[in-house]
Amino acid sequence: MWTPWSRRSLGSAEDRATYETLHTASLAAPALRRGLDEDSASASLKHLRTLLGAPSVALTDTERVLAVEGSRERRSDAMELAKQAIAAGTTQAFSTPHAHYPHAIVAPLTVEDAVVGAVVVRAPTSSAGLARATTEVARWVSSQLELAELDKSRTALMEAELRALRAQISPHFVYNSLGAIASFVRTDPERARELLLEFADFTRYSFRRHGEFTTLADELRSIERYLVLEKARFGDRLQVTVQVAPEVLAVTLPFLSIQPLVENAVRHGLERKADGGTVVVIARDAGNEAVITVEDDGVGEDPDRVRRALAGDSAGDSVGLGNVDERMRTVYGNAYGIVVETAPGAGTKVIVRVPKYAPGAER
Repeated sequence: MWTPWSRRSLGSAEDRATYETLHTASLAAPALRRGLDEDSASASLKHLRTLLGAPSVALTDTERVLAVEGSRERRSDAMELAKQAIAAGTTQAFSTPHAHYPHAIVAPLTVEDAVVGAVVVRAPTSSAGLARATTEVARWVSSQLELAELDKSRTALMEAELRALRAQISPHFVYNSLGAIASFVRTDPERARELLLEFADFTRYSFRRHGEFTTLADELRSIERYLVLEKARFGDRLQVTVQVAPEVLAVTLPFLSIQPLVENAVRHGLERKADGGTVVVIARDAGNEAVITVEDDGVGEDPDRVRRALAGDSAGDSVGLGNVDERMRTVYGNAYGIVVETAPGAGTKVIVRVPKYAPGAER
């Protein structure tokens, strides 16, 4: 007989205790993933105290008490105990003259083998069980703080790579775009005005300062402006085909991850081909992923040179190929590096897969 979920048993007492512990830990995790400071300590400490079942818990960094939860605790006393555990680098047990809770267990917090703070637990009695629990909670808090450092490192890496990519936006393209606009000033002023607006919108998007992520729709709009400017220069030598499934327009992806591939196709695929050629951009729905391909029928490239570019060799002048690959791997994992199919005289096809939903990839 079917029973509503609200009436079902959650299992044995041990099962319920495990569920409650995991649930409580999940409540503390988001704050700790922001790093160790007063705000994160205050937001997480109530849940840590619940995990420990202790009357008083404090979190410190290496210099001061960040937050206290439970019975009144003199911060100077808590910090004195914390400093001893921080210096020792291991869990310490203390007996103190505290009126109600004379026993304290203090465990250090570590990030990448460096002690960054401590958990200070007060109790009326001391026990091996409380010492083990304090040590394990400190280890779990440390793991969350290490994840926070990884998030910061990833963000810093993304920002550095994005700055490098912006620096690589071809001065050649800027010069040629302005030259093309200037050529229309006398013969077709309205066309010159339209191109100048496209150029302004393109540069505004490329050098915007907010966010490491964008939507595929916004990236494609930037690509459209770029291609309008290039067509003003190439004329009929440049043909463009864009096919986009509406389902993938809202997909979030790293900022400037597709536009450099299109610029690479024009600059290195078609510019060196006497009669020009065609760039094809396709974005299709593939279940849990969006698959974007940028293909040209230009002069192609030596596969070994492409492999070197993807490996980080900066000697070549392919615009952002290795940069885009590295950023995709940083955000989504090594399984999401870009795929390049090319050979001399055979054109180039670049394939990018983007998960539709990925933790941390938000505008």
